[in-house]
Amino acid sequence: MAGKKIIYHCYGGAHSSVTAAAIHLGKLKPHIIPSDRELMSLTLFDRQTKDGHGQLHFFGFDRAGNQVYSVGCRNIGSSLENFLQNVSGLLNVEDELHFVDTLHCVNLKMRIGGYISRRLGIIKYGRPLVLEGTQDAYPKLVELVNKVRKEAGA
Repeated sequence: MAGKKIIYHCYGGAHSSVTAAAIHLGKLKPHIIPSDRELMSLTLFDRQTKDGHGQLHFFGFDRAGNQVYSVGCRNIGSSLENFLQNVSGLLNVEDELHFVDTLHCVNLKMRIGGYISRRLGIIKYGRPLVLEGTQDAYPKLVELVNKVRKEAGA
């Protein structure tokens, strides 16, 4: 299964998908909840804007040579997956794409904090909440990434 393109996606592409990609690539330790500083050091963490929604962001290659990406899909994550799976089928590359929805790992703190920080632009109040929420959700994200890595042979 080497050579897959693993695409983690969520609503805004600023928190859960970015964190999952970092876990996948070993940039965050799976057995230690990351600090605020570690999360803020991640590319795009709480920095993605609505103009970046729908754009694939390449994060790197995993141990098996799979390419790891993230993308913010707003409310069309499953629709986008279906569309891209159909297109990849037409191009005979459907086995190369692996879509991973991280939205089910998102908790209320992440939703509210993300909304305040990213949508309203009140970073001072939203960011601490989204950081705490991401730390709370971290074990679920690690579990998801471990499943994906196993499926992808990474």
